[in-house]
Amino acid sequence: MLRAMYTAASGMEAQQLNIDNIAHNLANINTSGYKMRRAQFQDLLYQNIRQAGASNTATTEIPVGTQIGLGTKLAATEIVFSQGDFASTGNPLDIVIEGQGFFQILMPNGEIAYTRNSNFHLNRDGNIVTSDGDPLDPEITIPEDQTGITVGKDGTVTVTIAGQTEPQIIGRIELALFRNPSGLEPIGKSLLRPTQASGDAISGTPGEDGLGTLMSGYVEQSNVSVVEEMVNMIISQRAYEANSKVIRTAEEMFTQANNVVR
Repeated sequence: MLRAMYTAASGMEAQQLNIDNIAHNLANINTSGYKMRRAQFQDLLYQNIRQAGASNTATTEIPVGTQIGLGTKLAATEIVFSQGDFASTGNPLDIVIEGQGFFQILMPNGEIAYTRNSNFHLNRDGNIVTSDGDPLDPEITIPEDQTGITVGKDGTVTVTIAGQTEPQIIGRIELALFRNPSGLEPIGKSLLRPTQASGDAISGTPGEDGLGTLMSGYVEQSNVSVVEEMVNMIISQRAYEANSKVIRTAEEMFTQANNVVR
């Protein structure tokens, strides 16, 4: 009965973490470029319950008796990189990736982070930066006297200069690809960094080597499905309630056992 209580408690803890993950997904439903997290569970250790009279010494034979599981835990949260819907903004610095790939962001500490959030703007020096002021890598600087910005599907950035008829190419936005993007580690602010699980970044030109193309004037919305998350919440809540009833039942059995002794 003690084993049942601890096993059910592990289930309650796992479902609580699952609810936390669902809440995080729903909280970011309006975050541009956000990718939903999916909870992954795994069972814990098993204990061999031997029949009466069975030897407890280790042998190469199959153990006599029954295996009893000792619960579950939330093993990991997988990032689902399905494409989100596009929303038109009319801002040329709102750029979406149609397909695979990540924007490369230069952090203040010199580290390169990666994101699908494409809400870019200009800082006081004319550099294309994120909402937190971190520039693209490689950096692209827009001239102060420009009258129009265009971003091509291949990442080419061209501007129209006042007094000139021909647009000028001032840089190219590069994208990065990972063999296992689900292995990227979220670090907040819609940024991800590589790990051993994700592998190293493979940088390249949009539209080449499996990288997606760019579309200017749009933002990618989150890929969170409210209906799916609400269904998962109900399932998780019912599982939590079922585990709590197991604890209540085990406690009642303890009470009956104590009354028998009296």
